[in-house]
Amino acid sequence: MEWNLIFFVNSVLLGVGLAMDAFSVSIANALSESAMKKSRMCFIAGVYAFFQFAMPMIGWICVHTIVEYFSKFEVLIPWIALALLLWIGGKMIWEAVHGEEDEAAEVAAKLTISTLLIQGVATSIDALSVGFTIADYGLLMALVASLLIAGVTFAICMTGLLIGKKAGDKLGAKATLAGGLILVGIGIEIFVKGLFF
Repeated sequence: MEWNLIFFVNSVLLGVGLAMDAFSVSIANALSESAMKKSRMCFIAGVYAFFQFAMPMIGWICVHTIVEYFSKFEVLIPWIALALLLWIGGKMIWEAVHGEEDEAAEVAAKLTISTLLIQGVATSIDALSVGFTIADYGLLMALVASLLIAGVTFAICMTGLLIGKKAGDKLGAKATLAGGLILVGIGIEIFVKGLFF
């Protein structure tokens, strides 16, 4: 593979495709926390970008070292993403339906670090397969491609967070329920896409 315009365009397009799940999750997160500050938004988008950088690199390393084990693990990817997003989305739906409209419920609905990390893994785990796509790249090219994917993911997630904030202001108390339903939907979509396509 050569350093040319096609390499950069392909990496950016790959980033756009991979970031769509993280974009939807960003909207869901901001729906339930419409007072989110810019610094927090940057942190959340940064976490998703980090995982979208790390997963293709882990996949690339696996292809170049333990390829036969990685191919056996690949069939579990849709199941893992489904389980993680159903758990997080289901929890949000439960809190929205059974939670009380007070400060304690509002704090509980906020995104914790552990939940954010789980979302980061769940929305980027399919990017492990990108390791196969970039297998013919050298280490430096794989790093650059992964950094481009991360940059695109960051920008797309910031957009999702801004959209979610605006919509969250309008939806009010129903925003957490909508966010949970979005996460469950994304989990099912990743699962179906991973099994049948």
